[in-house]
Amino acid sequence: MTDQDTDFVRRAEAYRRELFAHCYRMSGSVHDAEDLVQETLVRAWRSQHTFEERASLRTWLHRIATNVCLTALEKRDKRPLPTGLGQPAADPDRPLSDPLETPWLTPVPDALVAGTAPGAGPEESAETLEGIRLAFVAALQHLPPRQRAALVLRDVLQWRAAEVADAVGTSVAAVNSALQRARETLRQAELARDRAPAATALSPEQEALLE
Repeated sequence: MTDQDTDFVRRAEAYRRELFAHCYRMSGSVHDAEDLVQETLVRAWRSQHTFEERASLRTWLHRIATNVCLTALEKRDKRPLPTGLGQPAADPDRPLSDPLETPWLTPVPDALVAGTAPGAGPEESAETLEGIRLAFVAALQHLPPRQRAALVLRDVLQWRAAEVADAVGTSVAAVNSALQRARETLRQAELARDRAPAATALSPEQEALLE
C-alpha cells in the first residue's frame, strides 16, 4: 500500500461511525449496516483516484454509501411488512400500523454512532442520536428505497435538493416529489403510533429506546 493509499484510508476511516449511522437508517439492521459500510469503504478506496476536491470527502463517501445501500435494498428479497404501511399503491389516508412492528429492525447501541463526524460537538452528536431513534428508523423502513434515501439525505443530513438528486441519480423535481410522499408516510406512521390503543402500549424497554 502506497503512502497515498494509507493517507486515504486514514481519512476515510474517520467517517466510519457516521457512515454506519447512515447505512443503519437505510437498512434498519446493525449487521447489514456494518456490511454496507465495509462495502462503501472498499468502493471508495478503489475509486479514490476519481475523488476531486470539488466536494468534501464526507459528501463523497455518503454518496457512495447511499448507492451501496440502494443497490443492496433493491436486490434484497422483499421482507414481509405488516399491512397498511403506506406502500406506493396504498391509500394515503389509510391508517398505518405501529412502526415498531417492523420485524427485522434491530436497535443500535448509542456507542456505535455517538461522536460520528470528526470534530463533532455535543449538538451534532445529539442530532445524530435523534436521527437513529428506533421509531424513526422503523418508520423509514416502510418507504421505498429511493424515497428513504431522499428523506435521509435531505432532512437528516441537510443536503440541498440538487445534491440529493445527484446522489440518487434523479431530478430535483423527482426528489421533491419523493420527499413529499415520504414525509406524509412518516406523518401517518407517527399518527398511527399515537392512536395505538392502551392494550398495545409499549413496554418499558421499548419506551426507553424511543427516548
